[in-house]
Amino acid sequence: MNESPANLRPPAQAAPALSRLTPAELADLIASFNDVTAKLQRTHETLRAQVASLQQELRSANEQLRRSRALAALGEMAAGIAHEIRNPLGSIQLYAQALEEDLRESPQQRDLARRIAEAVHGLDRVVRDVLVFARPLASQRRPLDIAALFEQTLACGAALLEHSGVRVQRRIAEDLPRAEGDPDLLRQALLNLLRNAVEALAQSPPEGEEEARVWLLARPATMRDDRGVRAPALELCVEDNGPGLREDAKEKLFQPFFTTKREGAGMGLAVVHRIVDVHHGAVRVERRAPRGARFVLALPVLAAPREGDGRLAPAQGCVVDDSSTPAVSISREEGAAS
Repeated sequence: MNESPANLRPPAQAAPALSRLTPAELADLIASFNDVTAKLQRTHETLRAQVASLQQELRSANEQLRRSRALAALGEMAAGIAHEIRNPLGSIQLYAQALEEDLRESPQQRDLARRIAEAVHGLDRVVRDVLVFARPLASQRRPLDIAALFEQTLACGAALLEHSGVRVQRRIAEDLPRAEGDPDLLRQALLNLLRNAVEALAQSPPEGEEEARVWLLARPATMRDDRGVRAPALELCVEDNGPGLREDAKEKLFQPFFTTKREGAGMGLAVVHRIVDVHHGAVRVERRAPRGARFVLALPVLAAPREGDGRLAPAQGCVVDDSSTPAVSISREEGAAS
């Protein structure tokens, strides 16, 4: 209850009251004052930490939004250019193949024609990647079976894994929240990340007797929805024990045509970003200790059904909470593919 100024006694008037306190009562009063002061200090520090965390989340959300808008604009422009390039490339490919057939008697000239055809094929692959990135993604969402999603991803990447000799392990937490998504699109995203990890390991394998490895992880997490409320989320992670990432490259990783590898068009991670956008999720990349990289796809989970509605609705417009669940508390480790 607030006291009026008339009821507030100045220190001179309070002195007689204090003088009537016994030493034990005075000690209790001082201890209570110190306790309240300490609690206020702790509350202040907690609020300051929460403000700093929210500011970091806001920066991450703004960066995700900026990146999504830039990718959308670039995708529209790239699609127009790709369509214009593809028709002439097709003609060059046909002419080079016809020339190769006509030069059977001239091995050197025939080899030149073959090289032209191979170069055109490489350019056509880049154009296809651009068109895949730029095309509208129609998402057909349904509740996700994570074990099946991982199994299908490894089946699609079987030839790549067999050739590379990289060992892959799947780790799926027991207490996963129910999430929904398009299994085909998410499989493509995971396959792109798997290929990225395998290629990084091929360029810089682990030292000594350590085995080249990739992990597919599924774990519970939290993220903030469009109202700023912390909500459950599902994270799908692809980790490797490769060379890791340079800090100056992390900001550009999801830009089309950016790559740190000797080969490749640099479209794989841009496609991953678009797929995550379609799912109203977020993607981030982290360092993995002591060596390697971790790509994290954060997806909103299914909301509880409303009264009178037996369907489950997905949460919308979420921002990932980077401070959520630590690396993994593994509940189940499935067999490895090598």
